[in-house]
Amino acid sequence: MSRFIVARAALGIFAVVSVACAQQPTAPAAATAPAAATTPAPTIKRTPLQRFDVPGSQYETVIGMAEIVPNVNIGRHTHPGPESGYMVEGDMVLLIEGQPERLVKTGESYQVPAGAIHDARSGARGAKVVATYVVEKGKPLASAAK
Repeated sequence: MSRFIVARAALGIFAVVSVACAQQPTAPAAATAPAAATTPAPTIKRTPLQRFDVPGSQYETVIGMAEIVPNVNIGRHTHPGPESGYMVEGDMVLLIEGQPERLVKTGESYQVPAGAIHDARSGARGAKVVATYVVEKGKPLASAAK
């Protein structure tokens, strides 16, 4: 049973990564490399840390680490529950639709309301964030927004 839960958690996190990565720009290739030989570098690396049920409810908590390369937008998306995060390194501008832009620096935390369309733009040093999501079981962790 434990292996099933771990496999399910990993699958869920990697499904979200696929959605997020599909909408992200790729890092520019080196100017000296031949065009045919270059493969775009990923702009974000996500590492699942923990996933567990919220006792007595239909919700689960998902915790992960995101490492974002410098000067990129991660892509507009939503979550079916609230997101909170802590900036471990670097900085980013949090772009929540209907709210003013907010710079989040190392050592600061942020919150995104459930269902809010949002994006984030990493700074010149990139960003490393620990994010926590509380979502209804069976729903995708994130969905691309138009």
